[in-house]
Amino acid sequence: MNNRYMQLSWAMMKTGILGYGGGPSVIPLIRYEAVTNYKWIEDEEFGEILALANALPGPIATKIAAYLGYREKGTLGAIVAVLAHIIPSSAAMILLLTAVQFLSSAAFVQGMIGAVTPVVAVMLGMMAYEFGERAVKGLGKYVGFAFFALAFAMLQGFHIHPAIVIVLFLGYGALHFRSVAALQRRKQKQQPQQAEQKEDVKRGLD
Repeated sequence: MNNRYMQLSWAMMKTGILGYGGGPSVIPLIRYEAVTNYKWIEDEEFGEILALANALPGPIATKIAAYLGYREKGTLGAIVAVLAHIIPSSAAMILLLTAVQFLSSAAFVQGMIGAVTPVVAVMLGMMAYEFGERAVKGLGKYVGFAFFALAFAMLQGFHIHPAIVIVLFLGYGALHFRSVAALQRRKQKQQPQQAEQKEDVKRGLD
């Protein structure tokens, strides 16, 4: 099998097995494999993928796995990545289904849950800090913090659905950068005209 398929399979298998706690807890693991370990994409692109994946329906981890697989090896790569991500945990659930009731109340399982929760919280916190740092650099300090406050108020104060908040911010971002690009094009067009006017003034003075 092609080496890239092996990388996709191994990376997504690890994230599927070790991603304890659901979709959000898997994201730092996928980010490590895609950005740091195999360097398939840059950190900025991963942030964009994460935002789009949050805005779309369905489990976020499988959407990102499908994107990474498709980006590297097309449709077959997407299928391999998704299957490698979901099959190990699905097989484990089927094998352990008969013992779920017993295991869920067992003391050692409760201890495992209690011990792994801080690790998941720290991973999510580190990723959130890095994304926040990039947002402040891209938007500016005051606008960035204002957007953090606005997002917090919409999510916690008004209890607006996260998907709606994400779509609103995506819409603003598209409009903002489109407006900035239009202003830059206008300035570029005006610069030659201003240079010609200055030359005309100099010639008149001469």
